[in-house]
Amino acid sequence: MEMTGAQIVWECLCREGVEVVFGIPGGAILPTYDALFHCPVRHVLVRHEQAAAHAADGYARATGKVGVCMATSGPGATNLVTGIATAMMDSIPVVAITGQVASSFIGGDAFQETDVTGITLPITKHNYLVTDIRDLAQVMAEAFYIARTGRPGPVLVDIAKDVQQAKTEFEYPESVDLPGLPKPQPPDLKAIEAAAALINAAERPLILAGHGVQMGDATWELQQLAEKAEIPVVTTLLGIGDIPETHPLCLGMGGMHGEAYANQAIQECDVLIAIGMRFDDRVTGRLDAFAPNAKIIHFELDPAEVGKNVKPDITVLGNCKDTLGALLPLIEQRRHQEWLARINSWREDSRERDILNFEIDELIPPFVMRQLWEATKGQNVIVVTDVGQHQMWEAQYYLHERPRQLITSGGLGTMGFALPASIGAKVGRPDAEVWAVCGDGGFQMTMQELGTIMQEKIPVKIAVIVNGFLGMVRQWQQLFYEKRYAGTPLLSPDYEKLGEAYGIPARAVRRNEEVADAIAEARATDGPFLLAFHVKEEVNVYPMVAPGAGVGEMIRRPKPRIVQGYSGVEPSW
Repeated sequence: MEMTGAQIVWECLCREGVEVVFGIPGGAILPTYDALFHCPVRHVLVRHEQAAAHAADGYARATGKVGVCMATSGPGATNLVTGIATAMMDSIPVVAITGQVASSFIGGDAFQETDVTGITLPITKHNYLVTDIRDLAQVMAEAFYIARTGRPGPVLVDIAKDVQQAKTEFEYPESVDLPGLPKPQPPDLKAIEAAAALINAAERPLILAGHGVQMGDATWELQQLAEKAEIPVVTTLLGIGDIPETHPLCLGMGGMHGEAYANQAIQECDVLIAIGMRFDDRVTGRLDAFAPNAKIIHFELDPAEVGKNVKPDITVLGNCKDTLGALLPLIEQRRHQEWLARINSWREDSRERDILNFEIDELIPPFVMRQLWEATKGQNVIVVTDVGQHQMWEAQYYLHERPRQLITSGGLGTMGFALPASIGAKVGRPDAEVWAVCGDGGFQMTMQELGTIMQEKIPVKIAVIVNGFLGMVRQWQQLFYEKRYAGTPLLSPDYEKLGEAYGIPARAVRRNEEVADAIAEARATDGPFLLAFHVKEEVNVYPMVAPGAGVGEMIRRPKPRIVQGYSGVEPSW
């Protein structure tokens, strides 16, 4: 059948099972948008192209499918860049489709011409510039194949305007064969046997589980390994949900803002089993001080990550589900009660420092996060966070039970991520209750997407932690720059009036006793709801590994001091 290039784009998306595209039209992509008029794919009109990329990212993280975003040439394409880089750093399958000026104008500095393939070369798994309509169907098929195959990642397809308008016979490839793309290999049984021997001989084993466990659908295998050999599990930020955080063997998140007992376990273990993680600096701290007593086993899909930061003693390459599946029959039933008791003594010290165990009159962010968990635990809930202090408090105080329950920007640390990503998550998982948890800084970077929520009737619940600062930067200024708060004090709009302007119910919360009722009201509302939690301003995230320090050299939570004649405590914030 003869089709225009624009029609081929949508036909290819349908063949790939795409249900929704997030984007904004413009001149160079207009022929493709015109063809959308007769296509069953849903289009979500965002208010900024960065939000389109984040929404596609959130959709992909929530569903495991490829997310798709679309923009025009020039500024439309460049506005996608931050979202594409976010997906690249976190290995998220996204296909970004951009319009380009007509092929005869390319290179002539035409209106809204930008070399977007050149710009995105370092932040995509692969990208294409299509100047011949005969290549278009093949390129689209390859883009989706590359995005989802092996270690996932974003792919950009830039299509010249004349290609969208031209016609050709449509033929979609039945299969894709890319010789340069690494093919999945069967597990190396010798490496797995060596790993099993080391694990079976360990007295203080520890699992460090990352995002690759969820991406590889290996959470069941991970839990079986932990339970069979009684091995405690620490997760990375993106690994949260690899194992239920209420599981007795789960120690929670490690690293820069991980719990002290989790970091102490890393430093004291004798065998560290790293699964689907890349030894990011936020996990390791100073490399020469990381896990000094441990033999390290690295289960990893991407060979490029092996030895890049930390040199393992044993490497097991392959998809985590396959490699852990082959490992499990070789693992002996073990008990490590002495090791667990030691960790529990460290955990008790951390519990005694936890401010939530004391009566606090002022509203503080950890209390909000724990109340949100208390209200929603056991439910089908996805929490999407922005980046900063609230992100770390959510990771510490909301106890995640399932994979893909926490969606957040890890490697790039992108402020403004939460609100648009929550839109994508809710569109992809309409059955789930989706919460966007934001700081007042990150929220104001993309708060225009309230318009998208209103227009598309997307019932996300939004919690903004309002502390009047760019909180994490202020914390660093307090601890390392003698409280010189340059550029971090932050004004906010009236969030209740902002919600009213968009037709979204909103409520301000300023006292502890209001929190539970406010969350209940938001959950009971049929549609979106905006909560603004006005919290104590100068509250810090603890523990914290300072820049250049080892993961065991933490700034610990100060122990709250009981004050005579006062019903609560006086913490050292």
